[in-house]
Amino acid sequence: MDQERIESVMGRQIFDSRGNPTVEACVTLRDGTQACASVPSGASTGMYEACELRDGGEAYGGKGVQQAVDNINAHICGALNDMLVTNQQAIDTAMCAIDGTENKSRLGANAILAVSLACAKAAARFCGMPFYRYLGGVNAVTLPVPMLNILNGGAHASNNMDIQEFMIFPVGAESFSQAMRMAIETYAQLGKTLKERGLSTTVGDEGGYAPNLDSDEDALKALVAAMEKAGYKPGEDFKIAIDAASSEWWDEEQKCYIQPKSGKKLTQQQLVNMWKKFADNYPIISLEDGMAETDWEGWAMLTKAIGDRVQLVGDDLFV
Repeated sequence: MDQERIESVMGRQIFDSRGNPTVEACVTLRDGTQACASVPSGASTGMYEACELRDGGEAYGGKGVQQAVDNINAHICGALNDMLVTNQQAIDTAMCAIDGTENKSRLGANAILAVSLACAKAAARFCGMPFYRYLGGVNAVTLPVPMLNILNGGAHASNNMDIQEFMIFPVGAESFSQAMRMAIETYAQLGKTLKERGLSTTVGDEGGYAPNLDSDEDALKALVAAMEKAGYKPGEDFKIAIDAASSEWWDEEQKCYIQPKSGKKLTQQQLVNMWKKFADNYPIISLEDGMAETDWEGWAMLTKAIGDRVQLVGDDLFV
């Protein structure tokens, strides 16, 4: 049993797909087993999200994470040394106790998450199990269907679309490899379709195309057209998922939504009506952050309107 105890924890600064610094942690066990994990960094974050600790100052535009890395190497490492890597709850509890804040602002959520993930991966390797099986148990036999972000707007792109992410969901695939083939073919077709229309095929910072379109609804039309031209049936082979990031539209004083790019002003009911219209006319299966993180009344309205047929994801709401 001693072989599964943590020998060392090491943190370092790496760079994400946007070229911004983020945190990676590596955990080594007594028997030499090692695993590393890095954490993502969002372009738009909710006000209640756990604290992503950044250095400030001039380096990397203030986005350096050396302080979070130092917290791993100076504080977390010593606390986790000799702990059983298979006791994930004890590991996570210990880090939260060291941090001692409500939003993980002392150590940094980026430091804590990197170490937590690295410990879980190291435990899976020690047990000789695939990571999904270690986390999901004996019933973990079904891979999730991937959602692929292929059109960007909002904070992810410098175009005129206010909705942040338009994703395709290859629900008709019989395997993960088939799902990826369907998605890649549709993504390629979308690029061709945009080019034929004389639109930009440059991409946003998450890899989706970022053209200037007539409206956000025009993006949904473009997705459907790309699916059909790639030989697939919208609603049967593919569903659509949206991440609106509407917390960035919310005006707390006026209790309304103001889209920053179009300048359009919407009441709570008007925004709900917009989502309902989209769900009525396009094969939308998931809507993330459709209402703002503090707009509880709006969430109730949205749930009543489309909650029976569209998965409502409150990323900002439930953090």
